[in-house]
Amino acid sequence: MLTALRTHVLPAAQRRTLDELTEDLDLRHGDTTAKRSAFWTMLVLSAVIATAGVLADSTATVIGAMIIAPLSTPIMGIALAVVKRQRNGSVRYVVLGALLVVAVGASFSWALPGSYDLLDNSQVAGRVSPRLVDLAAALATGLAGAVALARRDVAAVLPGVAIAISLVPPLAVVGVCLGHGSGLLAAGALVLFLSNLVALVLAGMFVFTVLAYRDATQGVGSVSPRRTYATLAVLSVTVLVPLALNSAFSYYVAILTTRVEDAATSWLGEVPGASVESVDLSSVTFRIEVRTRTHAPPTDTLMKDLEGSVPDGFRITVVTTLGEEIDAGTTGG
Repeated sequence: MLTALRTHVLPAAQRRTLDELTEDLDLRHGDTTAKRSAFWTMLVLSAVIATAGVLADSTATVIGAMIIAPLSTPIMGIALAVVKRQRNGSVRYVVLGALLVVAVGASFSWALPGSYDLLDNSQVAGRVSPRLVDLAAALATGLAGAVALARRDVAAVLPGVAIAISLVPPLAVVGVCLGHGSGLLAAGALVLFLSNLVALVLAGMFVFTVLAYRDATQGVGSVSPRRTYATLAVLSVTVLVPLALNSAFSYYVAILTTRVEDAATSWLGEVPGASVESVDLSSVTFRIEVRTRTHAPPTDTLMKDLEGSVPDGFRITVVTTLGEEIDAGTTGG
């Protein structure tokens, strides 16, 4: 079965040799001076572009940074090193490269005023609250990237892989958040980067093992496979726990938001032309934006409908298109 899968995924005519794969992924193999120069040059440029794109809230600019970012090369190099059981220095490049991008992001944060709300920036907000679905997407992207590296005929998909996996932008967000004094947001973006890193390494290990690149190596290197797998397992658990917790929290918030929206819709039911535009949760305050041609009705009915469906302690605020901002009170109060 494994042989059939290997033949289907990588036909012999399209298979790249282990030497070719090593040449691409091992920065200490071949013309090391040129490889290192290209790696650090492109990484610095991608870090600057990504940080500028984040601060400008420009999706197009951030995508450009993803395409030129070279960080996936040493990350896939880690996967190949594990399969070959030979050290190739990829871990050092990943760690130092990540620190460099964070430093660039932190140095750019001076441009932000002290009152700047990071969560109002979609590039930041979208990267500080990762969930399990992000890990699933990263695993699929890692599999696509590993297969593309091993085959001669699908290298054209690698730019798409670079865009999908998003390595440098989360690190830029880490730096920006740290420089702005938002450690919690920085931790969320760091978890996103680590989840993508782990997904790439695990996907690369799986593909390179299935494609029997280990069989082509000569002897066993100095890396202990048990120690390597144990490290990866610990890192995977470290990433999975916050992702799972955040996913559960996001699901819970979605349920509460739906309940508040349903109660608000029922509350406005007898007001002609009135409707609920949006419901957002910020800290412990639900902000209900409503469209209405007249003044909003008393909020007693709304708060009564929320009893038992929303836990105590949440503040309810209603904002109307007429410019009214009504503090309806606190649930359970």
